[in-house]
Amino acid sequence: MIPVQRLPATNRLVRLCDSRTEKIRKLGATSEAARDEWRLAEAAKSEIRALLEKMAPGVLRCMYCLDSLGTDIDHFEPLSRTPLRTFCWHNHLLACSRCNSNFKREDYPCDEETGECLLIDPSADDPADHLELLVAIGKYEGKTRKGKESIRVFGLNRKDLMEGRFDAYITSCDVLNSWHRKVLRGDLEGAARSAAALRREPFGDVLRALEKLGRLPYAAAALGDELAESVSAWLHRLPHQAATTSQPHVGSDDALAR
Repeated sequence: MIPVQRLPATNRLVRLCDSRTEKIRKLGATSEAARDEWRLAEAAKSEIRALLEKMAPGVLRCMYCLDSLGTDIDHFEPLSRTPLRTFCWHNHLLACSRCNSNFKREDYPCDEETGECLLIDPSADDPADHLELLVAIGKYEGKTRKGKESIRVFGLNRKDLMEGRFDAYITSCDVLNSWHRKVLRGDLEGAARSAAALRREPFGDVLRALEKLGRLPYAAAALGDELAESVSAWLHRLPHQAATTSQPHVGSDDALAR
């Protein structure tokens, strides 16, 4: 998982969601009423999906696994638990059907004493505060209780994801070294294409883990000399890359228009 920046709701979305929420309230604020209103709310769902797709990492990736395409609008806190949050913009994330329907479903663990949710919301939390990715084997370890619960509920260590992250690690290392060689020989256009392609790849958490390792004083020991130099150069040029690749900063005017 990586952070995603939540965009502000449009005025139209606010109006649509407020109207539907009021209908749920008048119908008794039950989960049945919430499900009925959600099923009928095509205009609101279209607006929500459009904004979530602008927020999505890579090429419309699931905000939980970062592998599959995000196909579902997930209610982070299930509507069966809080019907009046069914149309709350801050309660929506983009998920693949496997993460949403096969793993997370209605699960929403909370701390027994504080009531705090024990799942990582990538639009509100930095997953790195709670998760450690062992990048060379593609496995997550939980640093906190929230991290451990998120691994369990989202199925973050299922076999296909671990294998996919390992493949992404190999690919990312190769592309970073290739990108650096292009930079060194002055092929900035080619380097920009490589950077854009790498940022569009699934498993953006792998690239973020490599960036984290590249900031460590023992980066060369962890990554090897060539890759450590490539990652160091990548980190040094991050602001330039953000301006030249096809993935603008989420939340910028360009991102809103994309």
